[in-house]
Amino acid sequence: MDYCYTGDAHEKLFAAYRADEEPFPTQTQMEFPRREHRRPEVDILKRLFFPTCWNAAELVRDELAVLDRLDTLGGLFFAGIRPYSGSDPAETVDAVIDQLPAVRRRLKKDVEAAFKGDPAAKTYMEIIRSYPGFMAILVQRVAHTLYEAEASEYARELTEYAKTETGIDIHPGAEIGDHFFIDHGTGVVIGETTTVGEWVRLYQDVTLGALHFEADESDEHRLKKGYKRHPDIGDHVVIGAGTKVLGAITVGDHVSIGANSWVTDDVPDETKVYVTDHPTQERKRTK
Repeated sequence: MDYCYTGDAHEKLFAAYRADEEPFPTQTQMEFPRREHRRPEVDILKRLFFPTCWNAAELVRDELAVLDRLDTLGGLFFAGIRPYSGSDPAETVDAVIDQLPAVRRRLKKDVEAAFKGDPAAKTYMEIIRSYPGFMAILVQRVAHTLYEAEASEYARELTEYAKTETGIDIHPGAEIGDHFFIDHGTGVVIGETTTVGEWVRLYQDVTLGALHFEADESDEHRLKKGYKRHPDIGDHVVIGAGTKVLGAITVGDHVSIGANSWVTDDVPDETKVYVTDHPTQERKRTK
């Protein structure tokens, strides 16, 4: 069976492209070196979300070109979901594609957060094309819609691919708020039952993970599934490099957690957490 999209996402995306304003890229004459991915879904998604950044100016000029690209993406989604579901996933694919205009709006907020949160960021274009944290959240936000549409296995394929490209592991089940930014990014892990609020900034090697696992009482070799294992992070939180926030705990709003912290208890609003007793550094001349 061939997939054919019949919704109106192409109309909404086409209107959104024409509504874009600086500092988002709007010029359609630019031509960048091509960068292809081993997962064609990722290539198509990047062009659909930010066509002027990825040599897809035809999408800005022709609404039917957007529809054609959505049909191709939908066919890939269909083929990816069907082996897991064993049935016709067309309704699931339709529902996910219908969400793409909303996902694009959220991704624009993520670009804004990266620009405001990184002194080294020069332009929105640089962030969209270069930042691994942005690529990771782009894929995860789409994968999350698949996860919520009960296509979790295929969603996991996409986020695992993003991990191989970026070194950032965000489970598709994680709920990530608006204006999310991962700076540098390598080694970041965000578990399935994590929730993250708005305006949250993470640095490299941060883990939002589980502290321990419960056993399945019906099978001594199996871990229990489907329960809350990961933290809830509030709004306006900064978590420094190397920090581990573990367990089903709550980190409040306006919290700053310093580098290399180990957090396993709730953190109230308006709190700074940091390591006070760092190891003493010694230096010895070799000559």
